[in-house]
Amino acid sequence: MVNFRIISKIIGSLLFIEAFFMAWCVAMSAYFHEDDILAFMVSMLVTFGSAFLFLLGGYKAENSLSRHDAFVVVTAVWVVFSAYGMIPFLVHGCITNPTDAYFETMSGFTTTGASIFDDVEVLPHGILFWRSLMQWIGGLGIVFFTIAILPSLVGGSVKVFAAEATGPIKAKMHPRLSTTAKWIWSIYLLLTIGCGIAFWLVGMNWFDAINYSMTTTATGGFSIHNDSLAFFRDATIDYIAILFQFLAGINFTLLYTSIFKIRFASLFRNSEFKFYISVVLLATACITAVLFTQSGYGLEHALRSGLFQVVSFMTTTGIFSDDVAKWPHITWIILGGVMFIGACAGSTSGGFKCIRAVMTLKALRNNFRQILHPNAVLPVKINGQSVSQSRIVALFSFLTLFILMMLATAAIMILSGVDMVNSIVIALSCVSNIGPSLSTDIGANITWSGMPDLVKWILSLLMLMGRLEIMTVLVLFTRSFWKEN
Repeated sequence: MVNFRIISKIIGSLLFIEAFFMAWCVAMSAYFHEDDILAFMVSMLVTFGSAFLFLLGGYKAENSLSRHDAFVVVTAVWVVFSAYGMIPFLVHGCITNPTDAYFETMSGFTTTGASIFDDVEVLPHGILFWRSLMQWIGGLGIVFFTIAILPSLVGGSVKVFAAEATGPIKAKMHPRLSTTAKWIWSIYLLLTIGCGIAFWLVGMNWFDAINYSMTTTATGGFSIHNDSLAFFRDATIDYIAILFQFLAGINFTLLYTSIFKIRFASLFRNSEFKFYISVVLLATACITAVLFTQSGYGLEHALRSGLFQVVSFMTTTGIFSDDVAKWPHITWIILGGVMFIGACAGSTSGGFKCIRAVMTLKALRNNFRQILHPNAVLPVKINGQSVSQSRIVALFSFLTLFILMMLATAAIMILSGVDMVNSIVIALSCVSNIGPSLSTDIGANITWSGMPDLVKWILSLLMLMGRLEIMTVLVLFTRSFWKEN
């Protein structure tokens, strides 16, 4: 049976952390002397109070999680975090509809980047900072953050890690998972600081640099300008964003091995990284050629714009340096393809993941060989190690669910009045946690804020399922999960 006492205790502890982050927003609002300070103070107090109640519900609970508990706690934490995270928007009044507020918050924590705000530049600094902070917190996982700072709280941390981590193969860099979490969060923090300093050195003010560094390294995509990074019209800023998006799309365990242990050759021996960089280079070359020959771009401009959008879409960041809606439609197909694939497992990006793409291609290749050599034993090998048959089955199960969820959501959106092309792209962008569609508007005359409430709730669930890689959420809706055995 599910141990709700320990789940309540964990949620309560995590709400203390969320309230602590809200206190940062109070400080930001106070610094700029804006009217959102009351909203964050109220939200902080409500979250603190609720944290005490959850802890009371988990009083004397043992710090031991079963596998069932781990799946429940991971999903519950993301849902509850989003529920409390939307309070500042509602109290301040910049969002009055709870559906819109929850959609915005879930989009933030899952690093999707779809926003109901049609004009973000009118928002106060505290609200803008909270949107960026949500994405930064959700970049590596809310519960994974807890493992790093409060390892004793989650006794079954390995099970939690398996439920929240991305990718079919969960790699650890240290025998103790809490040490692994600390190293990964250290790398994440260093990338964020490095990105922020680089943005500041090339001309951004400190507030812009902080916000864009958080959303860039989290591969989230929330912006504090309506034109995203295109607002700056600065090639150097574009190249900095490309670099840090690309780095954030690499498996953080591989980054640790190659940088901190000075094993750079390991990057280019890794099957997933080789596939990742190959897709980026090939897609960039194709788009650069199209923009150079068909859209009148200069060679450098075409290369920079193509590389920027390929990296942005493949890492599921979703920020823009150009008006992609005006590009030739063949570029949309290429960007849609890299959006589907996503970057590496164990990174901050969403999507299908490069490691799964590599496994799929190798499994298909073996299937063709099996036709010619029926008795041959042809294992799928990743980085020299054989992948078990159970993982191959899980891979194709995931791919099937990924596609079915996308098509079902697209069908619902078409019935709601959104055109077919954008319905498919929006469904793909939400399940891949990339956010923005390829068009400037969603459909003919509708924006994220203009979609029906039912569609927003469905997309919120889709974003959550995409972030937790589908199975973690869907397993809660099966009969066998709730049986005592």
